[in-house]
Amino acid sequence: MTKRLASTAPGDQATPGANPLEAWFRANQGRAVNKWPHYFPVYDRHLARYRGGDVTVAEFGVWHGGSLQMWRDYFGPRSRVIGVDIDPRCTAAAGEGITVVTGDQEDREFLAGLAARAGPFDVVIDDGGHSMAQQLATFEVMWPALAEGGTFLVEDVHTSYWPDYGGGYRRAGTFTEHAKDMIDRINAWHSRDPEFQPDYWTKTVAGMHAYDSVIVFDKGTHGEPGPPAVTGTASF
Repeated sequence: MTKRLASTAPGDQATPGANPLEAWFRANQGRAVNKWPHYFPVYDRHLARYRGGDVTVAEFGVWHGGSLQMWRDYFGPRSRVIGVDIDPRCTAAAGEGITVVTGDQEDREFLAGLAARAGPFDVVIDDGGHSMAQQLATFEVMWPALAEGGTFLVEDVHTSYWPDYGGGYRRAGTFTEHAKDMIDRINAWHSRDPEFQPDYWTKTVAGMHAYDSVIVFDKGTHGEPGPPAVTGTASF
């Protein structure tokens, strides 16, 4: 079973009923869901545009399956929700519009096979084991399988600061340090260093959004920016 983190977040709590995901979560009497309340505004801000459409969603970390039901309700009857977990008992969470795949998210061969069989994905949510190796493998292998314009959301990145998950403050190889490097890569078009030039990530990451414990990535073609434009009349 995927190791779960504490369900109470530090700091301000979201207002009950502030968005449909939180309303569903608060009213849930079905399968168990473990989410920090301050995640709900982040989810709705980045995922609301997919509601009601033909959307394919993959969530790593199934636990008791309640979050799969939450996503299916949120995205609507045209959505396809795929849960991924290492525990074969999680397949019991499958249902209408919901499938569950068993596998190790640290296994890049397994991830590549999943991407080939089930992709492309519009949304990928990593709420799996939260170790550095798991988060990095899932991001690096599943990103190419994310559709143009898609959203990749990595949860519980505070484990980047926890030694028992392979983390530590400014420790090399953590997911947050990788995300900091991604900021450089996004801006590589402007580099004047011949050893630092645009690469695959520069050209496919359209944006990043950092929150407490969550990092969201937008996928989109990011070509070389043109020269800045000037409009209006100079006043001096």
